Amino acid sequence: MKFNIASPIHGTQKQFEVDDDKKLAHLMDKRLGQTFDGGVLGDQFKGYQFKITGGCDKQGFPMMQGVLVNSRVRLLLTPGQIGLKVYRVRAGARKRKSVRGCIIGPDIAVLNLIISQEGEEKLEGLTDVTVPRRYGPKRADKIRKLFNLDKKDDVRKFVIRHTPKVKEGKKARTKAPRIQRLLTPVKLSRQRRKVAVQKARRLKSREDRETYNKTIHRRFVLKNRHKRSRKLLAMKFQREKELMQIAHQKGLERLAAAKAAKERQEKEKPQAKKAAKPAPTKVAPKAAAKPAPKEAPKAAPKAAAPKEAPKAAPKAAAPKEAPKAAPKAAAPKEA
Repeated sequence: MKFNIASPIHGTQKQFEVDDDKKLAHLMDKRLGQTFDGGVLGDQFKGYQFKITGGCDKQGFPMMQGVLVNSRVRLLLTPGQIGLKVYRVRAGARKRKSVRGCIIGPDIAVLNLIISQEGEEKLEGLTDVTVPRRYGPKRADKIRKLFNLDKKDDVRKFVIRHTPKVKEGKKARTKAPRIQRLLTPVKLSRQRRKVAVQKARRLKSREDRETYNKTIHRRFVLKNRHKRSRKLLAMKFQREKELMQIAHQKGLERLAAAKAAKERQEKEKPQAKKAAKPAPTKVAPKAAAKPAPKEAPKAAPKAAAPKEAPKAAPKAAAPKEAPKAAPKAAAPKEA
């Protein structure tokens, strides 16, 4: 089995091959992400601690973290996952591919390891050499982390520059990456301006909202006031109408009472005449002649109604009977 061992601190990588099955037996059933003592692979790795980061089987299928089997399986993969390149499928498409489980078995051909702890002896070509980084970090925070800087330190002085290949007849030059997320006075002023614009916009929107709410409230108040005035006006008209109806009803009742009183008086007149007839014969002619003309004018103003005055004329014909009684009383005078 081959081992690709990398040293992140020194920036180096080297491949070692171990064919002893007794040594390889210590690695069986281990998973990706686990660490083991390097002494099981040989005395030269004594004191080293290795972390398993990947591998592939004899047919070239890569090991996939999370697949807890020591065999090969077919999974539906998305572009960018282990075992499926991005350029091989369309954007958003998935494809079923074969991958190897994360448990080490006898069919594994290559294991990828990184040194998590160095041993006593230096490994030739791996830990005895330091390869400088060709490209340094670009982000300001990562540069500070790499050189252990404070926020007050100028990050631009610690950028790692690299020298590209020089062509014949041209001068050597160096290149440096553009620092990302670097806070400069210009950027700070732009941020302050952006915050001020957002604040002004927020204040303006708040004022507009308040004026709009005031306008809506004013309209609501005026609408309610208009409704109330219309309601009061309608109530006033209804009250006037009811008063007119009550007055009309009282007028009708008054007329009916006057009419009933008049009818009552007309009924009482004949009874009064019948009561006057039993008087003595000597006084009867004088009483018969005098009361007839006097009673007629007195009954007219009491029983006469303002509107029904013409109707009283035909009923007043009752006194015509008085002259008929006069000749009967006149007989003794001729004798």
